[in-house]
Amino acid sequence: MKKLLALAVVAGGVLFVVKRNKAAKAEADLWREATAPTGPVSANGTTPAKATDASHN
Repeated sequence: MKKLLALAVVAGGVLFVVKRNKAAKAEADLWREATAPTGPVSANGTTPAKATDASHN
């Protein structure tokens, strides 16, 4: 009976660690996605204007 209880405790601990690692990875992925730049960014942090073709002026 003690062996079965010990096995259940170990299995519960393993499942807890696996679940916590998955949650940490999901949170890291979400943070990375939320803070990723969405386009070209200039040195001062602003998005540069689109270049226009000079031949149409």
